[in-house]
Amino acid sequence: MKYYYDRQSNVLRIKIVDRPFDYAEEMGNFVVHFDKENKPVYIEILNADQFIKETASIINQHTFSI
Repeated sequence: MKYYYDRQSNVLRIKIVDRPFDYAEEMGNFVVHFDKENKPVYIEILNADQFIKETASIINQHTFSI
């Protein structure tokens, strides 16, 4: 898995696997790219700074284990 944050466009890009994608679906601030087998291969998080702030806030409020 590879991550890249584009500060200028404020987009966090996550490459899940190294396969070509066939189509993409926008789901709110997420754009998920799928391969021909309908498996996600790439995710873009729009307005990434706000997403990270909100996620960090949730994590800091709760204690949990994975």
